[in-house]
Amino acid sequence: MTIPRRAGPDGGRGYAFLDWAHRHRTAVASAAHAAIASLSIATAYLLIFEFDLASVAMADFARAAGVLVVIRLTVNYWFGLTARRWRFIGSRDFLRLSLTQTVGSLVFFAVTWSPWYTGVVPRSVIVVEWALSGYMTMITWVGYRIAFERIRRRQGPEARRVLLLGAGEAGEALVGQMLRSPWGYRPVALLDDDPFKWGTSIHGLEVVGSTQLAAEVVRDLNVDEIVLSMPSADASVIRGVVEACEATNVPIKILPGVDEVLDGSVSPGMLREVEIEDLLGREPVTLELPALAEDLRGKTVLVTGAAGSIGSELVRQIALHAPGTLVLLDQAETPLYYLDLEVRRQRPDLRVVPVVGSVTDRETMAGVMSNFRPARVFHAAAYKHVPLMEEHPAEAARTNVLGTYVVASAAARSGCEFVLLVSTDKAVYPANVMGATKMLAEQVMLELQSEYPDTGFGAVRFGNVLGSNGSVVPLFKQQLARGEPLTVTDEAVTRYFMTIPEAVQLILQASLLPDLKGRVAMLDMGEPVRILDLARDMLRLSGVPYRPGVNVVITGLRPGEKLHEELSRPDELAVPTSVPRVSILAAAPGAPRLAPELVGALEHGDVSKIVSFVRAVRAEPDQSVPAVGRPRLDLVTDGAV
Repeated sequence: MTIPRRAGPDGGRGYAFLDWAHRHRTAVASAAHAAIASLSIATAYLLIFEFDLASVAMADFARAAGVLVVIRLTVNYWFGLTARRWRFIGSRDFLRLSLTQTVGSLVFFAVTWSPWYTGVVPRSVIVVEWALSGYMTMITWVGYRIAFERIRRRQGPEARRVLLLGAGEAGEALVGQMLRSPWGYRPVALLDDDPFKWGTSIHGLEVVGSTQLAAEVVRDLNVDEIVLSMPSADASVIRGVVEACEATNVPIKILPGVDEVLDGSVSPGMLREVEIEDLLGREPVTLELPALAEDLRGKTVLVTGAAGSIGSELVRQIALHAPGTLVLLDQAETPLYYLDLEVRRQRPDLRVVPVVGSVTDRETMAGVMSNFRPARVFHAAAYKHVPLMEEHPAEAARTNVLGTYVVASAAARSGCEFVLLVSTDKAVYPANVMGATKMLAEQVMLELQSEYPDTGFGAVRFGNVLGSNGSVVPLFKQQLARGEPLTVTDEAVTRYFMTIPEAVQLILQASLLPDLKGRVAMLDMGEPVRILDLARDMLRLSGVPYRPGVNVVITGLRPGEKLHEELSRPDELAVPTSVPRVSILAAAPGAPRLAPELVGALEHGDVSKIVSFVRAVRAEPDQSVPAVGRPRLDLVTDGAV
């Protein structure tokens, strides 16, 4: 490998030497070791004979020096010392060096004190030479590494002054990589909240205090960037660190995870921007799915709304678990086309069938079900934007309610084993059209369970999904990119949040739960997040100070919006499952079920009548309390589902 050169103060001569030394590494190392052996034995003779050259038998010295060089080079070769890359030396290399030096000295002693050796080598010379040779080799290695790092930093890109937060294993590895690699980073200080580390140093870099000193250190040391080298820190710790760094107005980066630290692969190239997911205030949910591959292997799986945010991630994760056929259904042809290409490229052995069509088209859905006979149906197709659905209740009712009925009933008639609906927390005491349609969609699934007992029907309910199409985080990012203020509907508005991978893992895990048949699954999502806090966090991560009324504007609640969402109703009994933080919501005796009139409207596709039921269950929001609104059930009858 030729080291790239760049014009600099020395005209690239430093790189030229390093390049030549790298290409002739074995020869250079052997020559250096030979020179060290010669110099160390000469120095040993001088020390032992107190610099009285007249007392030294030069013939004995010359013979001993020649034998020592041969022994050192041979033993070094046997132990692989000439193959060491000096720029990467570490503690293990020094241990190997100690062993090699000791073995070489023992061989030298055995040879020079054997009966056939002509000449005399004092044992004190052998001992002193052993110590000197080891120290000189260490000095040579360290000197080369320091020279390499300095030349490379000087010739590399202009370095950014970096403050690292976290003086643990990740911080040590990251500082070391920054010092010896031309990443354009120059670490200037370390901060850590462990007081026992204060005043210590890592690679010559001092741990100057706690993370609360970040603003002061940034100012005093003219820091260009802050790096969080704490891969195992939870969201609350990261949030506190980000808040402490808010006044610095410098970019903040973070290491992605602890796994890379454990396998020793930490490098500056792994640094990324701090994402809003890092500040959720709870640990992200990671669900193990060992049984999913066994459950899906060889089966046909249908995903509706496959080209959407949730649907596409469902497709990607299902494709990893070896289904026989994966059917992708969506009415948006362009994103469906690209998703099809992506899955085929990543899993060329998988049969992928894209279908362009609407879930409300009975003929299309009947054809899909009869042609492919899916064993699993994940129904993610839905209209989800609250303000738009307020203006288009008929379309919301047609897709979210009628579409669910068409898909689920067609699947059941084709012999499908399980149909799973992707639902939302807005279905609980819905204050808008979208939430009301999802509430009725859940009821449709539970109603069909009675009609088709051989097929399992269930729903998965969760909160807002970070990063999904049209969600608040992408909106904030777009507003920041355009230099516009972030728009928040109300200072008190809160929402439950989860990431797309979390949502998809919950859906897939729920599909394996034996108790989900005829019920709804729900994730314990922790505490709700205030949208205003989310906006402030977005500004912090962009290095922009929060200025109320200037870069954050309160616009007022939109039609159909609530201040707070809920995850369950009092008439739903939460039953723990084998999956941590996942519950099954069982309808209590006497819970409402679909009225016969609504069932008839679904069977005949009477959208106008379905809309009337949507309006009936929609509650008028009372924004003064978290449990806002209660649905009117005058068009819904009582009875156990």
